[in-house]
Amino acid sequence: MQNDSSFPNPTAGMNPATGSNPAATPGSAGVPPVSPAPGLGAAAVNATVATGSVVEPATTGVPAFAPAAPGTVPVSKTAVPLASPGSGLAPINNRRNVIETVILVIVSLVAVTFIGLFIWKYLEWDNVKTDVDGQIDAAIAVAVSENTTKLEDEFVEREKYPYKSFMGPADYGSVAFEYPKTWNLYVAKDAANGGNYEAYLNPGEVLPVSNTTINALRVTIQDKAFDSVAKSYESSVKNGKLSMVTRNIGGAVANVYTGDISNNIRGIVTIFKVRDKTVVLQTDSELFADEYYKLLDTVTFVE
Repeated sequence: MQNDSSFPNPTAGMNPATGSNPAATPGSAGVPPVSPAPGLGAAAVNATVATGSVVEPATTGVPAFAPAAPGTVPVSKTAVPLASPGSGLAPINNRRNVIETVILVIVSLVAVTFIGLFIWKYLEWDNVKTDVDGQIDAAIAVAVSENTTKLEDEFVEREKYPYKSFMGPADYGSVAFEYPKTWNLYVAKDAANGGNYEAYLNPGEVLPVSNTTINALRVTIQDKAFDSVAKSYESSVKNGKLSMVTRNIGGAVANVYTGDISNNIRGIVTIFKVRDKTVVLQTDSELFADEYYKLLDTVTFVE
């Protein structure tokens, strides 16, 4: 193969001992100065100049990367240290703790507020209840006092009232009237089994009943028709022993006879109809005439 003299020999003029070509030294005659390539350091430039290589040599004193020995952690002096475990979560945890603390404080304040309101309302209710109970007790006391006073007044009035009430059998028309409370009452026949009803009234004691004894009032409810009883007095009216007038007694027309009732009794007799029976009210003496007529004004009965 023939050498082409048109291509320069790269080894021409090179010092065999150093491997450099003195003629190619930068700045020497015929060799222009080498401009450092962008991104190369000074050491790289010098090495490039000295060796002719553009690869930057490894930094002196910095060990090259190599796999770590088994059981050891690789360490790089130039590597950026990693964050410690959890170091990135610390601000989040702190923020969460602050939020939880604030919520707990708010809930505690609300709870304390409600407890305070409950205690206040309970005390207010207790005061109102106590006041209401006191008002009720006072009202009851006043009512009892007023009722007691009223009952006492009624008792006093009853004691002052000089009359008592008489009431006959319900089956016989419930004949009723008022009589002086100084009179005593004696029921001779109560007509429980039918027949006539007989009662006697007199101041103090009731005298033994006969045609000759005098009592303030004789009450007889005869189981007879009115016309039959009235006929028994017609002869005495005709012969002038008795005078007769009519008057209203409890809504009924009554015959009132005055005069000699019997041989030894001069008094007043009143008869009137109640249902199918006849009521006879008789006083044995004109001494009781005033009380007798007052008594007639109070007569009532049920038809």
